[in-house]
Amino acid sequence: MVYCSLERRIEPLNPSRILAIDFGEKRIGIALTDPLQLFAKPLCCLENKGFRQVLSEIRNLISIHEVGMLIIGLPLSIEGKRTAKTIETEEFINKVRNKLSIPVLSWDERYSTSEANDYLKEMGYGWKEARQLIDAMAACMILKSYLESR
Repeated sequence: MVYCSLERRIEPLNPSRILAIDFGEKRIGIALTDPLQLFAKPLCCLENKGFRQVLSEIRNLISIHEVGMLIIGLPLSIEGKRTAKTIETEEFINKVRNKLSIPVLSWDERYSTSEANDYLKEMGYGWKEARQLIDAMAACMILKSYLESR
């Protein structure tokens, strides 16, 4: 027989979602976890029309989806070294970090686009269809990598 103590109160879980970003000059891929932070799924792509607009759209997504953490992919070279693209992305990360009140982490995104391409091919997408989904799927691969590391 199992006894329950009425004296001890169990607090309900209130986890928040994690949003991931694959930053690009033209498009920004977005992925999101479920509320328990177990699964990652591609959410959408944003057109990169400048920092102000992108930040506004990110804030909107954070509010709508009750996001508690932001992961931004950091593009390192295959050898793990910084490149011009790394520096550009680090500047974006720092700007976002200064404007948001939630934690903003950078995460190694090496191979995320390649993995996303492979996954979309496995799902039967042609190159034209895949081109529209690749950025969000790359963000999903970044987020998946982060979740698997925990």
